[in-house]
Amino acid sequence: MAASDNSARAAERATDRVVAPPGRRLCEVVDNHGAGGYRIFSVLDALGPEPRGGQFYMLSAADGWGQRDGRPYLPRAFSVAEAQPTDHGLRLDFLVEAVGPGTERLAVLRGGEALWVTGPLGRPFSRPGELGPELAGAILVGGGIGLAPLAIWRRQLAELGVAVRTLIGFRDRAHSGGVEELFSCCEVRLASEDGHTGHRGYVTDLLGVLLEGDSARTAAVYACGPPAMLEAVREICRDRGVSAELAMEAPMACGFGACFGCAVPLAGGGYMRLCVDGPVVAADRIATALVPGSGHQG
Repeated sequence: MAASDNSARAAERATDRVVAPPGRRLCEVVDNHGAGGYRIFSVLDALGPEPRGGQFYMLSAADGWGQRDGRPYLPRAFSVAEAQPTDHGLRLDFLVEAVGPGTERLAVLRGGEALWVTGPLGRPFSRPGELGPELAGAILVGGGIGLAPLAIWRRQLAELGVAVRTLIGFRDRAHSGGVEELFSCCEVRLASEDGHTGHRGYVTDLLGVLLEGDSARTAAVYACGPPAMLEAVREICRDRGVSAELAMEAPMACGFGACFGCAVPLAGGGYMRLCVDGPVVAADRIATALVPGSGHQG
């Protein structure tokens, strides 16, 4: 079956996304530590369900939000990096890079502080067999902070018995981190544009090599990262007829499809809203991953 047929079938089916409880809820921050150039902060969610890989949350600090000339005002959309049950609720981990007033506030959260949480939201990744009956394995391709949703998805795939290969790329040492904390249990092939670790070059170089073998016929590709990387993944998989899903990012004000701030163009015309029809999308459903306004929002 062609990749386009597989993705169309996946798009048409009703995904078993985890539905968010009504309204936002107040969660306690239980940890915040450095991970290379990023930080990982964790909250304890006593009421929310366990998310699927690729879903996201809308986050805002209970204190210090909207106090710097009104910024940050709107909550920020964050893919969940990990979710683990505890005796007191679900521990949710998020990876953050301080690039603006919202992410700067989240990056300095301390244990005991409160965070407003809405989620899990959005369409999750599909299992390989849902993208094509011949697909049994998975290739994860992450760029920079885009490795976050791939961490929880790798674990969930492993629990399903799916063979996973993971490729992670970084721009430079200052914009890298999270691998040891989020992928400590598995082998990861690394790439860096400045050559400070792994292959000197792009993570898509590693993907191209993998897809020269049997992986092009037996594995689905799942990617998250900056727009240019996602567009390269989309083109590589299109040229090889490989089924791929992309976890995309766009400015979101609500997370429920009301504001249309996250609309992206479809390959066949029209638009989709990433917050409700994504953020995970079949690579060949969209016209391009280079969407104006996409990329890491602060």
